[in-house]
Amino acid sequence: MTMKITRRTMLKGLGATLALPVLEAMLPAASTLSSPKFPVRMAHLYIPNGVQADLWTPRGTGRDFELSPTLSPLAGVKSEILVLSELWNAASNIGDGHYVKTSGYLTSTTITRTTGDELNSNGVSMDQVAAKKIGILTALPSLELGIEPPATGVDTNVGYTQLYGAHIAWSQPTMPLAKEINPKLAFDRIFRPKPATSREAAELAATRDRSVLDLVAGDARRLQQKLGTQDRAKLDEYLESVRAVERRIEWDAKRQNETAMSDPAARAAIEDLGKRIDAYSDPASLSERTGNHTEHARLMLDLMALAFWTDTTRISTFMFGNAVSSRSFAFLGGGVGSHHETSHHENNAAKLESYQRITQWHVEQYAYLIAKLRSIREGTGTLLDQCMITLGAGMRDGNAHSPKNLPIILAGRGGGSIATGRHVVHEKGTPLANLWHSMLHRVGVSADHFADSTGELKGINDPDFAGIS
Repeated sequence: MTMKITRRTMLKGLGATLALPVLEAMLPAASTLSSPKFPVRMAHLYIPNGVQADLWTPRGTGRDFELSPTLSPLAGVKSEILVLSELWNAASNIGDGHYVKTSGYLTSTTITRTTGDELNSNGVSMDQVAAKKIGILTALPSLELGIEPPATGVDTNVGYTQLYGAHIAWSQPTMPLAKEINPKLAFDRIFRPKPATSREAAELAATRDRSVLDLVAGDARRLQQKLGTQDRAKLDEYLESVRAVERRIEWDAKRQNETAMSDPAARAAIEDLGKRIDAYSDPASLSERTGNHTEHARLMLDLMALAFWTDTTRISTFMFGNAVSSRSFAFLGGGVGSHHETSHHENNAAKLESYQRITQWHVEQYAYLIAKLRSIREGTGTLLDQCMITLGAGMRDGNAHSPKNLPIILAGRGGGSIATGRHVVHEKGTPLANLWHSMLHRVGVSADHFADSTGELKGINDPDFAGIS
């Protein structure tokens, strides 16, 4: 007979704490709750430098729409998305074309112009508004991820510190949250406990080279004996997913070490940072040297999926890069260069083609995450059913720097409160904050408004709503 266990049951071992997905053994008996309620998760994936605008917008509205060339990677998950047109961020329609748009994306505010460290977004980002309300319910209030370290110094062309280009999450107006760009450290943050004492730190250090699954194996075996057939299969699937991510991190770390050790400067940096942290001490260089930018991005997205699956956190952000970044996309071939340079296309045909390919790459990674979340069962539905995952940018076209008609996609049904599978064209001038306001309500944050919102986003739960044709 299957024994009941609590929703907060974890697998524990020296140096590891593994949260669990929702199992049937955690749910109330059918007689007391026929339709168990699962938590709603929320994530924002951010594209720097805008998109190739002419090839973004779908043809048609409502359910009768055709994906544009850029959005074609979403064909397999078309029924799971809302393409939202004509949303804009009025507060960022001033000043510099990049920094104001990036740091003001989730705050819907105008950042303070500064060349120093006196950062001020003049607002709290909507993800952190949610974290302050529901973050106490999970091990991590929120999870900020990325793949590029913050740039330092001043952009003298516009008079802004480059730090603004590296942050979309703000816990206070003057406090941006650093994103984790190291897959190994992100994995440890999710699955390995933080030591409370120096003695505990020393004990845990001895376990750093061991698999998390090995460390919790004894606890896992004991739990398996309490579970029914379906739960055992689900637990096995989850543990194998954790193992797969571990293997990929180890494989990438090994490859980076082999490459870096032939570079004296990189070798010195590795020796300074220590054996374990050096594996991803310079993720940007890893991507440039090995052409593994895609794998790095997908590792971080897989970690986000695991964190949502186990309810380790319900709120996350992911930055594909920093504003005004010189990161190269040469791995796409065909002479594709840096995203920022290409975004300033000046309607040059060759640059526009490269810009479209870079934009489509971002959409492909989004489609990867959406498909993964949809593949994970939760109750009678999927994990994606309980999520709201946006893909967006703070400007539409990197050449024009306009925050009007922003490229925004929303995936997931938000616990059954969102009708997906549509392209919705809103009235021009509809605040982006209306979407943020609507999402906050769906994760349990009651508020009359957010920033310049005028109410919830119209038609978000109406399957027949197409907006303005």
